[in-house]
Amino acid sequence: MAVERKTALVVCPGRGTYNKPELGSIGGSVSAQTSQKIGDNKPTLTDVMHKIDDVRKQLRLPTVSELDQAPLFKTSLHQKPENAAALIYAGGYLDYLAIDASRFDVVGITGNSMGWYTAMASAACWDIETSTKLVTNMAQLTAGGEGAQFIYPIVDADWRPHQGYIDAVNQQLERFPKELKMSIRYGGYAVLAGSEEACTAAVRALPRVDDRFPMILPGHAAFHTHFMSQASEQALELWPAAAFRAPQVPLIDGRGHIWSPHIVDKSALQQYTLGHQVTQTYDFTKAIQTAVKELVPDHIILLGPGAGLGGAVAQALIEMNWQGLNSKAEFTARQQAHAPYVLAMGLPEQRALVTGSQT
Repeated sequence: MAVERKTALVVCPGRGTYNKPELGSIGGSVSAQTSQKIGDNKPTLTDVMHKIDDVRKQLRLPTVSELDQAPLFKTSLHQKPENAAALIYAGGYLDYLAIDASRFDVVGITGNSMGWYTAMASAACWDIETSTKLVTNMAQLTAGGEGAQFIYPIVDADWRPHQGYIDAVNQQLERFPKELKMSIRYGGYAVLAGSEEACTAAVRALPRVDDRFPMILPGHAAFHTHFMSQASEQALELWPAAAFRAPQVPLIDGRGHIWSPHIVDKSALQQYTLGHQVTQTYDFTKAIQTAVKELVPDHIILLGPGAGLGGAVAQALIEMNWQGLNSKAEFTARQQAHAPYVLAMGLPEQRALVTGSQT
């Protein structure tokens, strides 16, 4: 019996999603579907992995396979910006290619922060060589930027908006109007970034939550702020509009803007990707909310590495009271369905529903 084809919004993860628990996950997923073709007369997932590795060799950097199959996870190696970015991009892109097209019709793609690059690659805005080089290059350029980044909750334990936390964040933004900015709106969390001094002062001033927050994100610069202006300028010089192609699938960016397939101003896409997206707030919450409202997908598929996107996506849905969803408990209850609305490919049982095969 044929499986009913469902529509899906695909979401790509950002920085910090490939850690010790994910070691070996990319190669394991590819091996489990080693014979899977991406389409008629198209390469297998293994072929794509080899292409990504070949580009990394050209750049004289460790290949994704070498990093992923290393016997031990080493922070100094795996979390080096150009290596971490390659692992996150490759893991996500290969997951996208592993989605069973006979089960899911992808009607939109979005991502969080550097997940925008994975989204662009998945939508075929770049070929494999360009996307692998650009992801590596952007990681190197932005890592050289100034400042710091930290995360703070703006919801309570049941993922409902907490006005006290929201006010506390706004107070710090008002306290340092030029030195501290909203970097990412990430569901139930505000990610702030700015100068080292402003971040340090804000972290000291904000009330502690759950003995974890505010949490400085190690190795992160002031992403998605004006502190990245030099990196943006260099990227725009290195990557001309000619390197970009119109997406094959609608793309929802970090403003909630939808880029329609096939007909796109390549210069505008280049300017957003390497300009606005690098130096301005990335509103992941709005991207999810816009995609759900405008594209009305049957499911949301979260690519790997890891399975950490689920909370932020659920929190964005709760904020808009999507289909009456109003709490963490309600979301958890709905996820108990045979085919949950949100499917995380980093979870084996949900991955099997997306790929149509056991991993």
